[in-house]
Amino acid sequence: MTHGIIRAQKLGHAVLKVRSLQASVPFYRDVLGLAEVARHGEQMVFFSCGDNHHDLALLEVGVQAVSPTPNQIGLYHLAFKVGDSLDELRACRDHLAAHGVALAGQSDHRVSQALYCQDPDGIMIELYVDADPALWRDDPGAVAHIGALKL
Repeated sequence: MTHGIIRAQKLGHAVLKVRSLQASVPFYRDVLGLAEVARHGEQMVFFSCGDNHHDLALLEVGVQAVSPTPNQIGLYHLAFKVGDSLDELRACRDHLAAHGVALAGQSDHRVSQALYCQDPDGIMIELYVDADPALWRDDPGAVAHIGALKL
């Protein structure tokens, strides 16, 4: 901090409200490969991608929870890097299919290539590989590109 001005250094973690840990934990642990690191009672589970004490937590709010509407304020999606090559993204696609997880889309963002799926509560998950960082460093506007991806 300098002179009372906050400068966020990185996004530390996210906490998602889910209907059921019983339904959601296997998705994040077994399908996405996050390591379960801790639980807080019967209501909360913490996960790590490996380098952080936790990157994601799930908070169970109950099966009666109402899904957000498409135009409601809130989270649009979470993105997880799954590798550095299109071959790794293809393997990710095949892994999702083997676990019965349907693709909701796939995109070439120029700075990255991505697959999209939904978790058990319908939260959109992006699984991506990065392209050469020089693309966005040389042209920051490239981050806003969305095009068709053929795997």
